[in-house]
Amino acid sequence: MSNSHSSPEERHSVLHIWGRQPLSGHVTISGAKNSALVLMAGSILCSGTCRLRNVPSLLDITRIGEILSALGVKVSHSQGILDLDASEITQSKAPYDLVSQLRASFFVAGPLLARLGVAQVPLPGGCSIGDRPVDLHVKGLQALGAEVIIEHGVVHARLRGNRKRLTGARIYLDFPSVGATENIMMAATLAEGETIIENAAQEPEVVDLANFCRAMGAQIRGAGTNRIVINGVPQLHETEYSVVPDRIEAGTFLLAGAITRSEISLSPVVPDHLSATIAKLSEIGVKVAIDAPDRIRVLPTEQFRGTDIETLPFPGFPTDLQAPFMSLLTLAEGDSMVTEKLFENRLQHVAELNRMGADIRLKGNIAIVRGVPQLSGAPVQGTDLRASAALVIAGLAANGMTTVRGLNHLDRGYDNIEAKLRGLGAKIQRAQEAEIPAAPAESKRS
Repeated sequence: MSNSHSSPEERHSVLHIWGRQPLSGHVTISGAKNSALVLMAGSILCSGTCRLRNVPSLLDITRIGEILSALGVKVSHSQGILDLDASEITQSKAPYDLVSQLRASFFVAGPLLARLGVAQVPLPGGCSIGDRPVDLHVKGLQALGAEVIIEHGVVHARLRGNRKRLTGARIYLDFPSVGATENIMMAATLAEGETIIENAAQEPEVVDLANFCRAMGAQIRGAGTNRIVINGVPQLHETEYSVVPDRIEAGTFLLAGAITRSEISLSPVVPDHLSATIAKLSEIGVKVAIDAPDRIRVLPTEQFRGTDIETLPFPGFPTDLQAPFMSLLTLAEGDSMVTEKLFENRLQHVAELNRMGADIRLKGNIAIVRGVPQLSGAPVQGTDLRASAALVIAGLAANGMTTVRGLNHLDRGYDNIEAKLRGLGAKIQRAQEAEIPAAPAESKRS
């Protein structure tokens, strides 16, 4: 896999967006980043080769691939297909310099512990959007019979005494954490006996992981509900599996179509994964048509109205679409109130949207958005992955040119977003920060 450490040129690249261009055509939605990352970690559970299809080409995918390689997993990625051979894991300790860059790297803890009986994983990094402790992961692994200590920023976990396997347990999560649900579920697949996870996360990515583990021979039922039951098996076998489409990328493109008052279609998607987003779009007056089981279309809307949004665990409104949806609400008629209930630092895009002429006031974790007639292009800074996407969406609708910095965040979660937008007719180009841009010629649409 390619080197994850971005070059100085990449670190200083920006996106120039010339706004108020109508979009049209079709966009292909990539595999879900948040599924692919945990499925890659889950491949550790199999003592053979797993092939994953529909894997997006992203910086985070590269990073977790490097972590797996450091553990002894053979990793090969080509054109959306990822081959992972974990037959000879040589290390139980994940490297600090890689783990510190990626929150999802902590997913290797459960599989390593289940497979080897020992795991050493540094506390993870990632977007600075708030406090996301690993205490629920740790409590879950302890309930399964692991001895866990955190020392000098490293989580050390091992089987107690002379035990050869983890032991099934009933585990109640104080909060339906996606990461903790997934880590505990993976660890439990190879445990002795039955594990029950109560108040489990119900996100589609949890279901995707359960389906992947089942494809390897795991016995899991109830994924997608708040109670998951896992009956441990001695070992898992090789499999091929296709990653579910990315509901957050799909939602982002729906919002791009809505804010530019355009008609675009998206596939493949799972419409049920977008229920809350589609419902909110409908509430403000934006129509979304479901054309086929895996294809949806946003229809042009001249005027839309404000609404209130509160982020919640699935099936509630996704925190990952809060920032992009706020961009749309800046141009809605009337007032909107956006309440971020999951992460305390996830409203950093507000100041940048205001720089573009939005009228947003912050009160703690609540943003009060008063719709304005138009946004104006400006230089803005992406502070995290979804904030960066929000600024791109705002730039598509703004008068003049918007320059988005902080693409290291954007590139972690969107597979070639500017090429996909150009294919729909957007005027957008990536350049070095020092370059003085000239507006590109009319884009060709797919």
